[in-house]
Amino acid sequence: MTTLHAWESFYVIVGSAAGALIGLQFVVVTLIADLPISGTADGAAAFATPTIVHLGTALLLSAIQAVPWGGMGAAAIAWAGVGGAGFLYTLLVARRMRRTSYRPGFEDWLFHFLLPALAYAALVAAAAAIRHEIEAALATIAVAALLMLFIGIHNAWDTVTYHVFASRPAARRAGPAQGGEN
Repeated sequence: MTTLHAWESFYVIVGSAAGALIGLQFVVVTLIADLPISGTADGAAAFATPTIVHLGTALLLSAIQAVPWGGMGAAAIAWAGVGGAGFLYTLLVARRMRRTSYRPGFEDWLFHFLLPALAYAALVAAAAAIRHEIEAALATIAVAALLMLFIGIHNAWDTVTYHVFASRPAARRAGPAQGGEN
């Protein structure tokens, strides 16, 4: 499998970055856990959880690449499964986005639905094309993994800046939480 081996350094970088960003998301969630925020359940399902899923997908694609497959067929099944499941998940995210109290703008739809759907669909297409266009298919899978990483970076940044600039001023105006420290 020298063809997959040629991508090893790329996937080490993508997988490491995705794993580190997942860890940082947990730190951020822990730090903002005490902020009084309304509507978090529907907002988290529509905006926060997908960020972890997309970063997790980049990590998973890196792990799939590192498996010592006996042939491209098994790897293609894994890529198609990730792509198909991810595409269905983006449809669920779109439904959740429409149901949240927040009204998503174009950028929200682009980074939480359109680009992820494109990346997941590309995985399915690349898996289907792997036997005929191996180099193009592997490049497409790499682009999808990198796209998931950048989507995760964008969405994580959006989440952090929202909580810093929108939620924190409201929390400061409300004063300390009852029973909390002054």
